Amino acid sequence: MNIIILGGFLGSGKTTTLLSLARYLVENSTSDSEFKVMIIENEVGEIGIDDSYISGSGLKVNTLFSGCACCTLSGELTTAAQNIQKEFNPDWLIVETTGVAYPRSMAENLEHAVKSTAKIIILADVNRFERQMRAMAGLITDQIVGSDAVMVNKIDLVDDEMRDQVEAHIRSIEPNTQVHLICASEGVDSAIWAGIVGDEV
Repeated sequence: MNIIILGGFLGSGKTTTLLSLARYLVENSTSDSEFKVMIIENEVGEIGIDDSYISGSGLKVNTLFSGCACCTLSGELTTAAQNIQKEFNPDWLIVETTGVAYPRSMAENLEHAVKSTAKIIILADVNRFERQMRAMAGLITDQIVGSDAVMVNKIDLVDDEMRDQVEAHIRSIEPNTQVHLICASEGVDSAIWAGIVGDEV
């Protein structure tokens, strides 16, 4: 079970981006798993959840589309991940974090719990990034450092100068991360997902 941690502040477009990622993983899967992707929502988002439960796991589960299901978490994240691995053994587990989470710590805990590697993708709202950095520089820096990719979202709302400024700021924080400029509401190109998670999933 491969793990992806999707972080970023509320309003940055995580849920829209998450659904694009989940569809990419399902559509490009070569496995026979019934659930190719399981999602843990650790923050109230746009996805509606029903009241079916995985027995004893503290998870509510809702099928989003064929091959993909979403859970809300009411217990310990590592325990939930272990239960999902045992009950469903999906190819991919995506964790949508709260805006104030520390993804690297989550990745380390999950990697230890399920004996797998985790990729970290951070969403940044290009229009609010610099304001948020002034208010919460330590938190945002910690989210970006060590990430595998930062997706700068809502680029349709700003000019090229602002896009370039935000991209340069992110690269100065973490030179080794991939930086992708996107408009999630218009879709994320499959080539971007292939560059982050690989084209053979």
